[in-house]
Amino acid sequence: MASVAWAVLKVLLLLPTQTWSPVGAGNPPDCDAPLASALPRSSFSSSSELSSSHGPGFSRLNRRDGAGGWTPLVSNKYQWLQIDLGERMEVTAVATQGGYGSSDWVTSYLLMFSDGGRNWKQYRREESIWGFPGNTNADSVVHYRLQPPFEARFLRFLPLAWNPRGRIGMRIEVYGCAYKSEVVYFDGQTAVLYRLDKKPLKPIRDVISLKFKAMQSNGILLHREGQHGNHITLELIKGKLVFFLNSGNAKLPSTTAPVTLTLGSLLDDQHWHSVLIELLDTQVNFTVDKHTHHFQAKGDSSYLDLNFEISFGGIPTPGRSWAFTRKSFHGCLENLYYNGVDVTELAKKHKPQILMMGNASFSCPQPQTVPVTFLSSRSYLALPGNSGEDKVSVTFQFRTWNRAGQLLFGELRHGSESFVLFLKDGKLKLSLFQPGQSPRNVTAGAGLNDGQWHSVSFSAKWSHMNVVVDDDTAVQPLVAVLIDSGDTYYFGALYEQSCEAHKHRGNPSGLYYIDADGSGPLGPFLVYCNMTDAAWTVLRHGGPDAVTLRGAPSGHPRSAVSFAYAAGAGQLRAAVNLAERCEQRLALRCGTARRPDSRDGTPLSWWVGRTNETHTYWGGSLPDAQKCTCGLEGNCIDSQYYCNCDAGRNEWTSDTIVLSQKEHLPVTQIVMTDAGRPHSEAAYTLGPLLCRGDKSFWNSASFNTETSYLHFPAFHGELTADVCFFFKTTVSSGVFMENLGITDFIRIELRAPTEVTFSFDVGNGPCEVTVQSPTPFNDNQWHHVRAERNVKGASLQVDQLPQKMQPAPADGHVRLQLNSQLFIGGTATRQRGFLGCIRSLQLNGVALDLEERATVTPGVEPGCAGHCSTYGHLCRNGGRCREKHRGVTCDCAFSAYDGPFCSNEISAYFATGSSMTYHFQEHYTLSGNSSSLVSSLHRDVTLTRDMITLSFRTTRTPSLLLYVSSFYEEYLSVILANNGSLQIRYKLDRHQNPDAFTFDFKNMADGQLHQVKINRDEAVVMVEVNQSAKKQVILSSGTEFNAIKSLILGKVLEAAGADPDTRRAATSGFTGCLSAVRFGRAAPLKAALRPSGPSRVTVRGHVVPTARCAAGAVSGSPARGLAPRLAGGAGRSGPADEGQPLVNADRRDSAVIGDTGFLRIGRAGFELLASSDLPASASQSVEITGVSHHARPWLIF
Repeated sequence: MASVAWAVLKVLLLLPTQTWSPVGAGNPPDCDAPLASALPRSSFSSSSELSSSHGPGFSRLNRRDGAGGWTPLVSNKYQWLQIDLGERMEVTAVATQGGYGSSDWVTSYLLMFSDGGRNWKQYRREESIWGFPGNTNADSVVHYRLQPPFEARFLRFLPLAWNPRGRIGMRIEVYGCAYKSEVVYFDGQTAVLYRLDKKPLKPIRDVISLKFKAMQSNGILLHREGQHGNHITLELIKGKLVFFLNSGNAKLPSTTAPVTLTLGSLLDDQHWHSVLIELLDTQVNFTVDKHTHHFQAKGDSSYLDLNFEISFGGIPTPGRSWAFTRKSFHGCLENLYYNGVDVTELAKKHKPQILMMGNASFSCPQPQTVPVTFLSSRSYLALPGNSGEDKVSVTFQFRTWNRAGQLLFGELRHGSESFVLFLKDGKLKLSLFQPGQSPRNVTAGAGLNDGQWHSVSFSAKWSHMNVVVDDDTAVQPLVAVLIDSGDTYYFGALYEQSCEAHKHRGNPSGLYYIDADGSGPLGPFLVYCNMTDAAWTVLRHGGPDAVTLRGAPSGHPRSAVSFAYAAGAGQLRAAVNLAERCEQRLALRCGTARRPDSRDGTPLSWWVGRTNETHTYWGGSLPDAQKCTCGLEGNCIDSQYYCNCDAGRNEWTSDTIVLSQKEHLPVTQIVMTDAGRPHSEAAYTLGPLLCRGDKSFWNSASFNTETSYLHFPAFHGELTADVCFFFKTTVSSGVFMENLGITDFIRIELRAPTEVTFSFDVGNGPCEVTVQSPTPFNDNQWHHVRAERNVKGASLQVDQLPQKMQPAPADGHVRLQLNSQLFIGGTATRQRGFLGCIRSLQLNGVALDLEERATVTPGVEPGCAGHCSTYGHLCRNGGRCREKHRGVTCDCAFSAYDGPFCSNEISAYFATGSSMTYHFQEHYTLSGNSSSLVSSLHRDVTLTRDMITLSFRTTRTPSLLLYVSSFYEEYLSVILANNGSLQIRYKLDRHQNPDAFTFDFKNMADGQLHQVKINRDEAVVMVEVNQSAKKQVILSSGTEFNAIKSLILGKVLEAAGADPDTRRAATSGFTGCLSAVRFGRAAPLKAALRPSGPSRVTVRGHVVPTARCAAGAVSGSPARGLAPRLAGGAGRSGPADEGQPLVNADRRDSAVIGDTGFLRIGRAGFELLASSDLPASASQSVEITGVSHHARPWLIF
C-alpha cells in the first residue's frame, strides 16, 4: 500500500519552538547558572531504579552519594530520568556523567521538556532529530550548549545507547536562569481590548509579538480593523495559523474565503508557539516559530489605515460587550507585546487602556490529557487492562489523514475472544471475534480522516456492544456470553506483509493487519495469525457454519451456497500467492448419500474457486481426479468407491476433505445435486482458508565477491518507486541496488558503517536522503530498509530509526526514466559491490526471486545462514534458537515454558495436601550396606553448579516451594517461613548441619506473584527475587550435590534428615499457584502438563492446570482466591486447557486432577485521548514501541 507517512511526518517536524524577545534575540550573558545541583532529591524521578542507592536523587553531577548515580532496574530504551525545576526556567545547557567509578554510562540520549510533566516535546539540536552524544567513560563530563535555548519546568533524559559492558548510568546538570513570563488565559469566551494612544502621527513600524498555547483547534488570536473595511486578523483554523490582511474595502473573510497567508499545522498541540508580525507601510513580515514569510499588502494606501484599538482572543460584536462575531481563542497567550508595550502587564494592573471582556486569568492551566504521537507504522502502545472485569469500556480521541488504519486491539477471555477497532475508507469499524461465531461488525462515522479530532467511545457487555463516534451511535447484538476483559490493550497498528513477518517481530497469536502487496495498490486487511512452529494466516468466511442437505429430484440442486470473505479478491490473491502452502478443509457427514458423480460420469457436486472456475475434484488430489482424500490414501470404508459418502450406506459416514491446490483457493461456492434418492441426507462445514508461511520473507541471496551481482529487467518506477528489503553484512560499504538511465538513476547503498543512502536523479540533479545510526549497520544482523520516491518527495527509513525525508522541488521533473538492467548487490561498473546477504526484496510491492536468479549466477549463492544472530532473542526463558533453511525455530526442550517463543507460562494450582514429584532417576531397592552400589548407579548425577527458577503466588505460611532430595540424604529446600520471608537451605554433606539463609526482602505470602532465581557455583549462591533484589551467600556444608533423587513441589511425605523448619514446611506443603519451575534442565510442571516422553512425574492430590499465575491479587479465602476459574474455558486450544486432567502422569494415592471445589495515537498520524486520571507512574506499566509521547499530539489519552 502506498505510504504517505513521509508527508505526515513532514508536518510533524515542521515547527520547532523559537524564542523571540521584543528587546532582542539571544540569552542574557549570565544565564548559565546550575539549576539542578541545589534541588532536593524529591525533584528527581525516574522510570525505575536498580536499588534504593541507585535512585534518581543520586543523579547530580560530580556527586558520589548512594551508588554514585542513577541506574534503572532494566537497561532498555524505555527508561528515563526526570527533573522538576520547580517553575519554568530558561534552559541554556546540559551536562552528563556516568555512574561514579562504574562501567555504567550512557553514550547517547534524547532530551525532552514540558511545562506540566505530561505533554512532552523533544529538543532538536540544530534541526537534527538525533539525540545528544553522551559519555565514553564514567567520570568525564560532557557539556552541550543549547542553541536555541528553551523554557520549561520539567526535563527528561531518555537514554538511547549505553556502554555494552555495563548498564545505563547517569549524573546530570542543567544550566540556565529564571524566565520572565506574563501569561493570560482565554477560556473561549474572553477577549482583551487594547486601546492605543491616539497620536497625530502614525507609527512608521508596527511590531506584535506573542507566544500561544492552544487548547482547541480554532479561535481568534488578534484582530484590528479600520474605518474602510481594512483589517488584520490572526486566526487559528483547524490547527493552522491564518493571517488575514486587507488594505481595501472588504468584509471580514470567512473560513472559506481566500486568505493572505497560512503557516504551520497541528498548532493545537498544547505546546508553546511563537508569533512575530512586523508591518512597515505595506511591507509585512510574518513569522511562526522559525518560519518567516515576507510579502507586500495590496491596496492604494501607503499605510494600512487602522483604528487605535486591537483585540486579543476574540472579536467583540459592536455595541454588545459580551458577544463575539467569530469563534474565540481557547488557550494561553504569553509575553504579549505591541510595539514594546507589555499588554498583559497593563491588563494585570487594570490600566485604563485595557478593557477585559469575559473571565481572563493570569495563569495557564495544564492540560488534563496525555498526547502521544505514532512516528511510524511499526509504532504501538501497550496499556494494561483490568483483567477479569465483566465488561470492556474504552474512550479516546483521535485524528488522522489516513483512510485506513488500526486504532485498538484487545483480547478477551485469555485470548479466546478478541476485538479490533480500525478505520476503513474513513469510517470507524469494530470487529468482535467469538469462538464458534462469525465476526460481529459495527460501523460508525464517516470522513474521519480529515485531520480533525474525533471522539470515540466503545463498550461491550454481556449481550451487546456499541460504538459512538462523535454523535453517531451504532449498536450490535451479541451472543449472550460472559465478557472477560483482557490484560493488555494495543493502540496503533502493526502492518506487516504477512503473519510470518508478524511472528518474527515476536508477536503472539492474534488478530493483525497484513498488507500482502506491500506498497502496491491493495490495502491492508484483517486476519488471524496462528503462531505455531509455522505462522498460519487464517481467513474466515462469512458463510454458514454448517449446511444440511436432503434428497431432491434427480439432477436438481440440493444446495448452492456462496462464501464471502472480508478481504477482497485482489487481497486474497496476494495473500495466497505469498504463502508457501494454503489449504481449506471441508468436513462432510452423510447418511444414504450418493457419490459426487453419476453413473455416466456427470459430476453431481462441484465447487467454485476465487477465479470463478468450477472444480469437480475433492481432497488434495489433482484437478479432475474426482477423489476424496480417503480415495487417494486407499482407506475408504468401501474399496469400490473413492469417497466414504459414495458407499450409500444406511448409516452416517464422514469424509474429511483437504483442498490444497492453492491457485484455486479459497472456495467461494459449493453446489451439490442428487441422483434421485429422496431419503438421502448430508451435512458439511467449510473451514477457513489457512495459509502457511511467506515464501518471499526468507527469499535471499548471499553475495560472496565484490564483483558479483544479480541482474533483473529495468525497474519501472517512473512516478512511484517503493523499495524495501533486509540486508546483513560485516563490510563497511557496498551498493545494494542500482539502475541507470541516460542521465537518470536510482541507487541504495551502505555508504559507511553507520550510513545508508538513497540517491536518485529525475532530471533535477542528484538528490540524496541518508539515515545515520548511532550503532554500526555492519554487525552481521538483519536490518530493514524502506526507500520511497514519488512526485511529492523521497523518504528513507532503516529499522526503527527516524525516517528521513526530502520534498521534491516545486517545478522540477517528476519522471524517473531508466533503461538499463537493474543490478542487485553491485553496479554496472562492478565497483563498490556488496558483500553479505539481501533478502525479501520488493519493488513497488512485487517480490523479486533472488534465490532462483542466484542459482545460475557465479559468485552468488541462494539462501543465507545466520538468522539466529538477529532473531535469536525471540527465544525466551532458556529456549534455544535453531536455524532452519527458511528462518528459525525456538527449541523449548530445556525451558520451563513452551510455545513458539518459549514464552507461554506453564502453571498449576496446588490444592492443600497435593504434591508433584519429578524423578531424576529410577527407583532402586537398596540395602543399608549398598552405598557403593548407590555411588556407581548415580555418580553421573552429581552437581557442582545448579540453577533454579520458579514463580509462585500464595497466602499460606509456612509453605514448601521446592524440595530436592538425594540418595545420600543431601537436600535443597526453598520455603516460606511463618512470617512470609524466603528461606533457602542447602545440605551438601550429610555429616554436617545444613546451611540456612533467610532473605527478608518482604512478606512474600501476600497473594502477589513473585519470581525467585537461585544460581549456585560450588559454594557461592546468588539469590534474586522479582528481578531486582539480589543477595549472595557462601555455603559451608560442601560444594557438590551428590546422587540427586527427586524434586518435589507441594507436600513432602518423607523428609528424613531434614531440619525442623523444612519438615514443618514439608508437612504443610504448598497451597497456591506455581509456574515456570526449573531445576537445571528439569522442568517438572512442563513434564507433567506437556509430556513428550516417558513419564517422570508422580502427582498426588488435586493439581489443576491453569492459564497463568499472574492473574491478579488474592482476595478473600486463599483457596477461593487462588483457585482458577474453570468455567468458560470453551474455545481455548492447546495441550493443557484449564480444568482438564494431567496426562501421562503417574497418579498414585487418589490423584484426582481437577479441583471440584483520553490517548492520542495512530499509525503515522493517529491520536487518542484518554481520561485525565491516568496515573503519573503509568509509564512503569506501559510498553511503548516507536512512539513519541512528547511530539505534536496524534492520539491523546
